[in-house]
Amino acid sequence: MNASRTLATAARVLRQLRHDPRTIALLLVVPCLMLFLLRFVYDGSPQVFDNIGASLLGIFPLITMFLVTSIATLRERTSGTLERLLAMPLAKGDLIAGYALAFGALAIVQSAIATGLALWFLGLDVVGSPWLLLLVALLDALLGTALGLFVSAFAASEFQAVQFMPAVIFPQLVLCGLLTPREKMQPVLQGISNVLPMSYAVDGMNEVLRHTDMTTAFVRDALIVAGCALLVLGLGAATLRRRTA
Repeated sequence: MNASRTLATAARVLRQLRHDPRTIALLLVVPCLMLFLLRFVYDGSPQVFDNIGASLLGIFPLITMFLVTSIATLRERTSGTLERLLAMPLAKGDLIAGYALAFGALAIVQSAIATGLALWFLGLDVVGSPWLLLLVALLDALLGTALGLFVSAFAASEFQAVQFMPAVIFPQLVLCGLLTPREKMQPVLQGISNVLPMSYAVDGMNEVLRHTDMTTAFVRDALIVAGCALLVLGLGAATLRRRTA
């Protein structure tokens, strides 16, 4: 990997996204609108909003970054841009790291806006530090970026990239503990949830929700999410193809 090539790739991706207002709206506006909607759905039950809202601060970045990254990467390949880039002295690792850096920068903005909105405008009551919430949201966004880069290698069109969402995201959404505590699930489902990274994202958010200090469980959850993101980024670099078959 070469730092200058990685930074050049990240700058190119950010320039392209600057001219795509729909993608920017998906990344920055939609999570905020969903938090607003959720806040008023549970207007009479603020405790429910506290429990679910904290978890969704980790889930929204993962889902939106997964969608945007998978489609953007596939568009690069189907348009021939990826093939031209890889014909240059640009390694796959440089390309993957550049994408991760660009979308990571957007993830910081997205997570900061959503976290600030939930805490200071929607009244989300969190016992722990807001910075820890922001950290988990950022790690989740990077995980979503990594998953999007990985699955884009197996899609032949943007429609197929979107079709991966039910297979990759929905099972994690159902089993992550958002709908019901994981310890109350059927043992087989609980075992499956224990190997899904979104489960640890939700657990990490819940640790911040309930504890004033950084706990050992929070550190474990954050490291697992970060480790999964790095692992999937490595798999994305290994499976990256120049063109769509």
